Amino acid sequence: MSIIDQSGTFDLGDRSVKRLGYGAMQLAGPGVFGPPRDRGAALAVLREAVASGVNHIDTSDFYGPHVTNQIIREALHPYRDDLVIVTKVGARRGADGSWNSAFSREDLTQAVHDNLRNLRLDVLDLVNLRIMFDAHGPAEGSIEAPLTVLADLQRQGLVRHVGLSNATPRQIAEGRGITKIVCVQNHYNLAHRADDRLIDDLTREGAAYVPFFPLGGFTPLQSSTLSDVAARLDATPIQVALAWLLRRAPNILLIPGTSSVGHLRENLAAARLVLPDEAIEELNRMADIAA
Repeated sequence: MSIIDQSGTFDLGDRSVKRLGYGAMQLAGPGVFGPPRDRGAALAVLREAVASGVNHIDTSDFYGPHVTNQIIREALHPYRDDLVIVTKVGARRGADGSWNSAFSREDLTQAVHDNLRNLRLDVLDLVNLRIMFDAHGPAEGSIEAPLTVLADLQRQGLVRHVGLSNATPRQIAEGRGITKIVCVQNHYNLAHRADDRLIDDLTREGAAYVPFFPLGGFTPLQSSTLSDVAARLDATPIQVALAWLLRRAPNILLIPGTSSVGHLRENLAAARLVLPDEAIEELNRMADIAA
């Protein structure tokens, strides 16, 4: 059994994936805009991830834009049969690198076709609708119109499964009236736990939960508790944070990102880290401290 196999598996729609995957956002340039400083290093990270057993890659054509998907295609096409590439639509980048909503039928249709072309795929395994009523977090608002467009593209055979990103429970319920929602992708980690109840609900329903910024994102998690637990277990704080998420619920799928092969290996090694109950109790209290 390889290291990553120890993370277990969970179903994304009709595809089984390892619970420890890879997020490709950091393969673009600074601010997720423009080309990377070292394209060769970006290609190497992707190839190392798949060679290590990763079969779930998260991306979007608005990373770059277009850059990340083109790097994925260059590194990995033709793709392994078991590789599931998940993408997002619903946003576009301005010329200044800004993040803007792109919810019109034309925007969403073009985004799906851009993803297909740049990834060189005939059908997208899973497309998450990125909800952009507030770029900083979930905010209420109807998603009926954009999700109906995605459902139409799904019926045309261009999209296999649909998920939601940056979503509220009310939006998830609304979405289920339009098409099957196989996963939710929201901000969640040891210190940011607003979705605790939602995760428990999705666990009971058999839907995947994919936390973005599992390591804190652009502001990495910093905690003396995290560092102390890591030191006792002869692990890194990053590995402890990922291992806690794997322990949190069986439907959590991780997509930590990096542009470094060394950091990738460190992340994947979290699959074999066993957290004792007393460490879990200490780490659970981090959310109370952060609140």
